[in-house]
Amino acid sequence: MTDALTFGIEEEFFVVDREGHLSQSGNVVVDSAEEAQGELQHELTRSQVESATGICRTRDEALEQLKALRAELAEAAAQRGARLLPCGSPPMAEAELPSITPNPRYERMARHFGATTRTTLTCGCHVHVAIPDRETGVRLIRRIRPWLPALLTLTANSAISDGIDTGYSSWRYQQWTRWPSAGPPPEFTSLDHYEGIVDAWLRAGAILDRAMVYWDVRLSEGQPTVEFRFSDVASTPDEAVLLGVLIRGLVTTVLDEGEPASHLSNEVLRAHLWRAAREGLSGQCPHPVTGDLAPAPKVVDDVVTFAASALESTGDLDFVRDGCARLFEGGNGADRQRTRFADRKSAEDVVDLFVV
Repeated sequence: MTDALTFGIEEEFFVVDREGHLSQSGNVVVDSAEEAQGELQHELTRSQVESATGICRTRDEALEQLKALRAELAEAAAQRGARLLPCGSPPMAEAELPSITPNPRYERMARHFGATTRTTLTCGCHVHVAIPDRETGVRLIRRIRPWLPALLTLTANSAISDGIDTGYSSWRYQQWTRWPSAGPPPEFTSLDHYEGIVDAWLRAGAILDRAMVYWDVRLSEGQPTVEFRFSDVASTPDEAVLLGVLIRGLVTTVLDEGEPASHLSNEVLRAHLWRAAREGLSGQCPHPVTGDLAPAPKVVDDVVTFAASALESTGDLDFVRDGCARLFEGGNGADRQRTRFADRKSAEDVVDLFVV
């Protein structure tokens, strides 16, 4: 365990009122919460909040912090007649869009990107894993790209959005990739290749600063980590930690293995991610090695098997296998959204099921 890579998890949430509609009280909720270990932050709109764990070495550390951070935000929301909602997209149809948080950077983004800023209402889960240097991070991104679709299926949690069944398990992923810098990262050949694309985006105005590099996996600008950004916010802290330790195990394995599962163009990887976002755990997912479609649980099992040695070394293998088995049997967040929505075609029922 002393040599295990450290990691951290960030979670974004919606703040909703008693009827399940987006509230404008997110900023007040963050400002009034009694911050647990970790960090609470404002988000792009007044209807969102964000939490981030500190640096974690074990799953128990991460789980304890995530539970405490959710509890603090939920309590602060409840004091204002609101609730905390861990869903990737807002389930309810909204008559009005939420206001942008009064922050100079967010306001500049709203002016520059127009309706993309106001209408891309999404909440994600970001996993940071420590790396020794940025060159290593770029090599890791190249090697880990083919595994992203399988990981996306695990925590897909945005099937119901705008009052309808979208036909996707992760509708958030479809929305999020409207940003010009979002989506799968290229198969980088070097750190210079990575930096050259970022520089070109800046010169074109496709991003306003380096924090707007929204690839599904990117180098963190503020921390010595690689950041995974593809996932919906998990419906429960246990699912978020499952994703976090599986990613850590996969990172460890991929760095040791040296070569990617397969060489994929961005066009093909984007298609694989689309399929994973559409069907989640209940359908077919392209296999990271062959590219052939297979039942998503089988593909996830193969990912776990690939990372098994690293997971066993940190004491996480049984936790990951048990967690995946529960999701295979009971469904991920998207599956549970659909099951609840099917009863009465009520998005409010979905909100009531998921609120903290």
